[in-house]
Amino acid sequence: MSLPQIVTREEWRAAREALRAQEEELDRARRALNDRRRQLPMVEVGDEYVFGGGDGRATLRDLFEGRQQLIVHHFVFPPEGEDDGADRPGSTALLDQIGPLTHLWTRHTTFAVVSRAPFRRILPFKARMGWAVPWYSSAGSPFDADFDATVVRGGRPVDRPGLSCFLRDRDRVLHTYSAFEDGLAGIGSLTGLLDLTALGRQEEREETPGRAPAVPAVGAVRR
Repeated sequence: MSLPQIVTREEWRAAREALRAQEEELDRARRALNDRRRQLPMVEVGDEYVFGGGDGRATLRDLFEGRQQLIVHHFVFPPEGEDDGADRPGSTALLDQIGPLTHLWTRHTTFAVVSRAPFRRILPFKARMGWAVPWYSSAGSPFDADFDATVVRGGRPVDRPGLSCFLRDRDRVLHTYSAFEDGLAGIGSLTGLLDLTALGRQEEREETPGRAPAVPAVGAVRR
């Protein structure tokens, strides 16, 4: 196995400081990118999508659970009769890293999983994996296709892992951001998820000059 060069402590410190400068530059670029993401225009969601879950039927607005933001993980799990992609690493890795959602809830943000498989197939798989996140079935709904989580390749629908972010402005639901496949690389924490949303981490240093006023908070934080 090839290893890095072994040097003195003084040489290591000099090399470490040189690398620190690059790390700080990368961090500044990341913060600038997050700021641009928060300035993206939004699209009002007009269709009343309906999902299946443990409590029966739910609309997209219901998935917010009374909070202001919603992050949807498009999990690759097609309907029966198609290839079962539930064991693809790209679909499971993110959920394996998601712990208690309290950090999101205190920032008025809900996380939910959506797949095209019927809920009766989702439930046993979710239990086997030990995941506690809310999971809904979009079977029979155009939701995945409308938000580019299901695309047509070779004449057949193909699902791809992704994340879509939504903002609730009173009774309006707004689509703010989506990322798929390679765009999910590096998102391994709840803070990383918040960076994808329109309101970000909701820290004072994130205030963007020239941006429209923040949408008023809606509802209490549910746990």
